[in-house]
Amino acid sequence: METRPDPTVVTPPETQPPRPAPVPPEPSAVHAYGPLLARAETATAQGDYEQALALLERAQRIDPDSAEVYLHLARTYAAQGQTDRSRATAERGMLYCRGDRECAALRALIR
Repeated sequence: METRPDPTVVTPPETQPPRPAPVPPEPSAVHAYGPLLARAETATAQGDYEQALALLERAQRIDPDSAEVYLHLARTYAAQGQTDRSRATAERGMLYCRGDRECAALRALIR
């Protein structure tokens, strides 16, 4: 048997749960990985390629579509003498480059 609510009984309106405070916007990826790129450049200049690559891989996890990160990776591989890996990384970076300077720098590493 189905029961229907009594129309003479007034039920209080449901209260809405409080809305959570708005989440602050995340800083742009460039701000997040910028310091990593700077530290990687320093490590590369000192010949510490393993440290540089570790920092650049962290930067790439933050923004996997950054041509700038690919450019730094390719330059580090080139400094290490890994020309094939440098070229392959630069080619991959070409998929994401947006500026003429960035694209030209990646193209230079592909040749």
